[in-house]
Amino acid sequence: MSSLLHITNGDCFTQRLKSLKLKGDIVTWREMLCEGKTLTNVGSESFWKTRFEFLNKNYKVSKSIFIEKTLKEYRSLCNHKQQDQIVLWFEYDLFCQVNMIAVISWLKTHRKYAKISLVCSGKEDESDKLYALNELSDEKVRELYENKLELGQDDIEYADYVWQLYCSDNPIRLENLSDYGNYQFDYLSEAITEHLHRFPTIKNGLNDMENNILFQAADKKPENKKKLLSTLLQNQGRLGFGDSQYQRAINRLRPLFTGFNPVRLSKKGKQILEGQTSYYSCIQDNDVYLGGALKYNYLYNTANERILKL
Repeated sequence: MSSLLHITNGDCFTQRLKSLKLKGDIVTWREMLCEGKTLTNVGSESFWKTRFEFLNKNYKVSKSIFIEKTLKEYRSLCNHKQQDQIVLWFEYDLFCQVNMIAVISWLKTHRKYAKISLVCSGKEDESDKLYALNELSDEKVRELYENKLELGQDDIEYADYVWQLYCSDNPIRLENLSDYGNYQFDYLSEAITEHLHRFPTIKNGLNDMENNILFQAADKKPENKKKLLSTLLQNQGRLGFGDSQYQRAINRLRPLFTGFNPVRLSKKGKQILEGQTSYYSCIQDNDVYLGGALKYNYLYNTANERILKL
């Protein structure tokens, strides 16, 4: 067995990394911990049971697919016990950053002896663009690898601490974190801010992402749902979400549209977007979790950028 292990953020980049022929084995972290309830004890039976229940209910992921895709790869990670050097490959967005801190939390418990390094793509040139790993040239990926950041014990402890807070039932504790600058995580602060913006706003009961769905629909007037999805994926900031996540969000907002062929907001949809009325009272779902917190137990006050507990 090689003494080097790569843990990647997804299958696409795993294939890319294989083509670069860097030495070491590769394991893919196949999860989306930015959605649904999370527990602090990553990899435990209760953790996977909670994750399966969420994915099965909301994304119709069957038990066999969950075992084949997620648990088999996790077991492969567990079986790689010999490697004393582990390289994490993640990106700047919320989707990746939450997975990253969960993986570091797991490594803190299960791989105390390993030297852990991080390759994290984002700001790679003078432009304002933030890059995903697969958007970079082979040369740039190799350069990032050569300049990977070795995580010290303080970095690992801090990532684990942020993960514990992410899984707690009170997001206000995350809001009070301020010392990101002392650690080697360039994009974690913005990702946590993005996470806090997923709680419903006082203005109209919708969060940033949901308001953006209504805004893009009203502004761009897409011809159909496919065009709307494409627009949202291109204008989502630091979320890093995929088609299926936006599809689910649009379905939740279905009453605010008159139709999707072309995409048009209803009268109420327009009023909510303009802040004339709130959608909060229409939301019946008391089982939506963001990390460890119930989404609708909190409101985000955009005026002072603070979370309020109801």
